[in-house]
Amino acid sequence: GGVFSFGDARFYGSTGGVRLVKPVVGMAATPDGKGYWLVASDGGVFAFGDARFYGSTGGVALTRPVVGLTALPDGAGYWMVASDGGVFAFGAARFRGSTGGDRLAAPVIGLVAAGNGAGYWMAAADGGVFAFGDIHFYGSAGGSPVPAPVVAIAN
Repeated sequence: GGVFSFGDARFYGSTGGVRLVKPVVGMAATPDGKGYWLVASDGGVFAFGDARFYGSTGGVALTRPVVGLTALPDGAGYWMVASDGGVFAFGAARFRGSTGGDRLAAPVIGLVAAGNGAGYWMAAADGGVFAFGDIHFYGSAGGSPVPAPVVAIAN
């Protein structure tokens, strides 16, 4: 949970000196760049700077660990995703669907909000991409041999 800033990025705080139940696995910046959220694998959310806390799954028994968090374009909420594709919505973020409960070829590694906030894409380690909400699916490499697992998704 330690955060290090470089260049023009500002430091607003971290959990580096805090004993956490589970490790931090993701981070998302606020729209204006004056804050950020950290998320731990148990779904605990930590807000710094102008990021607002909207809730978390910390303390809830999850089927699979949380692997990422993405914020609404206006910062009024966020979604978390677990490795099974289960999605958790907080604040003004609306649940648009998930793969939680589906059998996947590879674990989900993250999600990205659509620019209009009307949905999100999630990616799996095999290159599979899943689109939810009022957004388009542009294809994926899921099920295709990939030379190495996908480890991140970004917008």
